[in-house]
Amino acid sequence: MKKAYKTILLSLTMLICTFSLASCTQSLSIPDNTTDVGYNPSGYDSSHDDSTIDLPAEPLPLTQTPALPIILTPIASGARVEQNEKAKIDYSNAADGYVMVMWLVETTRDLKVQVTGPSEAVYTYTIYPNNEFNALPLSDGNGSYAVRVYEQNDEGRYFLVLSLSLDVTLVDEFAPFLRPNKFVNFNESNHVVRKAAELVAGKNSFIDKIEAVYSFVIDNFDYDVSLAESILAGTTTTYIPDLDAVYDSRIGICFDYAAVMTAMLRSQGIPTKMVFGYADDVRHAWINVFSEETGWVDQVIFFDGENWIFMDPTFASAAGNASALQQFIGDGSRYTATHLY
Repeated sequence: MKKAYKTILLSLTMLICTFSLASCTQSLSIPDNTTDVGYNPSGYDSSHDDSTIDLPAEPLPLTQTPALPIILTPIASGARVEQNEKAKIDYSNAADGYVMVMWLVETTRDLKVQVTGPSEAVYTYTIYPNNEFNALPLSDGNGSYAVRVYEQNDEGRYFLVLSLSLDVTLVDEFAPFLRPNKFVNFNESNHVVRKAAELVAGKNSFIDKIEAVYSFVIDNFDYDVSLAESILAGTTTTYIPDLDAVYDSRIGICFDYAAVMTAMLRSQGIPTKMVFGYADDVRHAWINVFSEETGWVDQVIFFDGENWIFMDPTFASAAGNASALQQFIGDGSRYTATHLY
C-alpha cells in the first residue's frame, strides 16, 4: 500500500482479490531450571570451602535479536482417538479448538475430510496418504461437531470411511484462532514468524503491532495474476499457501495475503480469524482481529487518525483511489463471511 495509506489501524480485514477463488473453501458435493543465588539443594556448607575457580564473564548480546514467541502447536496426544484400518481422528485437544486427522494406508484416490459445527457450515479439506496429521480447526465455537473422512471411489464419488461426533467446550473463544492449522500452517522457524517478531520488537500496544504487520504486508507483496488466472481456468484446482514460499517471492493471491497476515499476528498472540466469503458476489478472503477494547472487529475498518473509515487495504494498495474504494465498501455490508479458519 502506498505510504499515504499507512495510518494507525485498529483492525483490518485482509484481502482481497477481485478474482473468483473457487478453490479457497475446497467445497465439494458429497453427502520449565533456574538456580537461585543462595539455593543449596544438597545442603553443602560452602563457607568451609577455600578452593577457587576462574569463571568467564557472562557473554552479552551486541544486537537486538527479537525473541521468538512460543507457538501453540497442535498435537495428537492420543488420549481420545477414533480410528479404523484406514483413518484416524485424534480429538484429544478439541477444547483447544482443533482435531487431528491422518490417513493410514497407501492409496491413489482422492481423500477429503469434512468438519461440520453448530452453525452447520461445512468445512471441506483435502488430505493425503503421507502418514502426517492434519490440524483442522473447530471454528464454530462451543457445541456439537461431526468429523467425517471420505475416500473417492472409481466412479469419482466419495464414500464415508470414518466418522466422529463430539461435543466441544473450548477453553476460551480464541483457541481456534491462535494456533496453526491446515490452511494457516506455521511454526517457530518460518520466515513469516521471524519477520513478525522483528516487526513488533519494542512495540507494546495492540494498534502498533497490527500496524507494523499490516504495513509490511501491504508495502511488500504484489498480487499474483498468473496464479489467479490458473485458478479461474481450472488448471489449479486445489491450493493452500506455502507461507515461506509466499514470503520469499512476495507475491500471492487473496488467500496468500490473508494466510500470511494471520500467521504473523497469531504468532504474536493476537487472535486472528482468516475469513472466506464474498464481497458482493466475488469470492474473497480477509482477516478479523480481536481488540481488548472493542472485542472482535468483523468489518474492514481503517483509522485515518481522526475518524473510523471503512476501507479494504488490499483494494486500496492496488488502486490508489481511496474515495472510490470507500464508496464501494460503504459500511461493510457488501462483505459476507461464510467460513472461518
